[in-house]
Amino acid sequence: MMIQTSAVTKHVETTAGRLTILHAIDLAIKAGESVAIVGASGSGKSTLLSLLAGLDTASSGQVLIENENLGDLDEEQRAKVRADKVGFIFQSFLLIPSLTALENVMLPAELAGRSDAEAQARELLEKVGLSERLDHYPNQLSGGEQQRVAIARAFIGKPKILFADEPTGNLDSTTGATVEALLFAMNQDYGTTLVMVTHDNTLAQKCDRVLVMNAGELKEQRADVA
Repeated sequence: MMIQTSAVTKHVETTAGRLTILHAIDLAIKAGESVAIVGASGSGKSTLLSLLAGLDTASSGQVLIENENLGDLDEEQRAKVRADKVGFIFQSFLLIPSLTALENVMLPAELAGRSDAEAQARELLEKVGLSERLDHYPNQLSGGEQQRVAIARAFIGKPKILFADEPTGNLDSTTGATVEALLFAMNQDYGTTLVMVTHDNTLAQKCDRVLVMNAGELKEQRADVA
């Protein structure tokens, strides 16, 4: 399995006592599979995504990526797993305002010490239809263009897993549809495992599998959410 969890829980301590966000989550995602996680706000889906991506740690249970237990790793080691195996796309794009589109896409490859960072970034920006916008800064780009830059950036590390958190949440329906089509096309081209949190049922139905979160529990696994 590319991703596997066993009895994963997440608790936080509050002034009112312990709050349980996730209850004993068991999950298995195969290499190359596309999976949508849906559910109401506060259901725990974004928390689960953070645990699967190694951005947060579970209170108990195990999260494994390619049979490597993230709970056995320190933050530096988890960061290396993310750098080597994971790409991210967020609702709010998270581009660096002072960098151009080209520089934003190049950055992860440069940090990894890759000599082909610029060539790869140019190729990816061409794939997402932004070859004419390389030197533009985020504030000079539309929301859809910024998300396409973010998609290019996510793929520059040739990740085995792509985590997407509401990737079309800040886009209008027409722009969102364009970004959706691009995201799935590139994911297929690169053979990436896609794990996506979304409120958009239409988007979720395009995935191989839909997981439904409810009050911190994985209630259902079904092929659609029509």
